Amino acid sequence: AQRAAYADDERFNFTILAKNVGKRKAQIAAITQSSGDLILNVDSDTTIAPDVVSKLAHKMRDPAVGAAMGQMKASNQADTWLTRLIDMEYWLACNEERAAQARFGAVMCCCGPCAMYRRSAMLSLLDQYETQLYRGKPSDFGEDRHLTILMLSAGFRTEYVPSAVAATVVPDTMGVYLRQQLRWARSTFRDTLLAFPILPGLDRYLTLDVIGQNGGLLLLALSVLTGIGQFALTATVPWWTILVIGSMTLVRCSVAAYRARELRFLGFALHTLVNIFLLIPLKAYALC
Repeated sequence: AQRAAYADDERFNFTILAKNVGKRKAQIAAITQSSGDLILNVDSDTTIAPDVVSKLAHKMRDPAVGAAMGQMKASNQADTWLTRLIDMEYWLACNEERAAQARFGAVMCCCGPCAMYRRSAMLSLLDQYETQLYRGKPSDFGEDRHLTILMLSAGFRTEYVPSAVAATVVPDTMGVYLRQQLRWARSTFRDTLLAFPILPGLDRYLTLDVIGQNGGLLLLALSVLTGIGQFALTATVPWWTILVIGSMTLVRCSVAAYRARELRFLGFALHTLVNIFLLIPLKAYALC
């Protein structure tokens, strides 16, 4: 449908591959045939605001910047309680995590739905990008995070542009959501290990960020296991553990509601239950 709509527009050139070879090889095919200074990657289920290209391109005027990403929102936010939760999750991931990382010059993962790359930098990295192996086989997941790590390894900065807004379709059922989270968790664990060698060359905040994201999850898992153990062995409810986790959840959601100026973020407390009972076991499985 997109090809039919823009076939007569001389500004567009369509590359049709003989078969579905996956996102990575499709990207490489497009990049090698391109001629512009900048590459914009947009997922097929994503709609970008009219000013996204200009805003990302403005950030890329600095030759030290190798990649820049926009702010992700859920286009189907209103569909289910899960899509509403994911939309808030995206806001936090962009406007807390990525925004903080960008303050120190290194967004650790430029999200695939809307990210702009410097073509000259990408051409120098394509061989490494294409030949990445996972368990002895060509990798078919985690393209966004790996490409970002390669960009940082090459000495470029990666940036976040909150005013460049893109809306993407998010999972509306728990099964699809958990499959997505499994892929992302595998990518995060694998490429975080690949990022260790470059951390000394980045701002020390980025090392703290990596430790915090992984260490915090481990501490939460240990707290939950300790509470379950207490209940199983002594038949007493671990009220202290519940109180601490609940208090930290309310503080986080309250800060998010204040920063976003939206009371709906108080409802993000529900994500803690999803995290404890579904995502932590899933991430442990992904790590194994």
